[in-house]
Amino acid sequence: MKNIKTQKKEKIIDSNGKVLGRVASEAAMSLMGKTHASFERNTYSGFPVKIINASKIAITTKKLNELYHTRYSGIPGGLRIIKGAETAAKLGLKELVRLATYQMLPSNKLRRTMMKNLKIED
Repeated sequence: MKNIKTQKKEKIIDSNGKVLGRVASEAAMSLMGKTHASFERNTYSGFPVKIINASKIAITTKKLNELYHTRYSGIPGGLRIIKGAETAAKLGLKELVRLATYQMLPSNKLRRTMMKNLKIED
């Protein structure tokens, strides 16, 4: 009886006109499963999340220049600090939403599983 898989409904978040952090935190809470009574910390109990209209998110140019994230290549001196404006220009606002949601999830073995259940559309 334990191995019975149930079909989970997909949660759709419309990010049209919303702030980046609010959208990311709402997605992270749903991916973790904290919005449902069946929350279990040691297993993936969340729901698939789909974020639509990611390109219409409300973010100012000042905030894009303040935002940054890091990439480390693994070699000494290989830390790259990338501004949010550069990421938005190259990869779009979808990538900023993905990175913000990723950083809001707990850094444990379930993070990869949670991120596989996140779909972001322009």
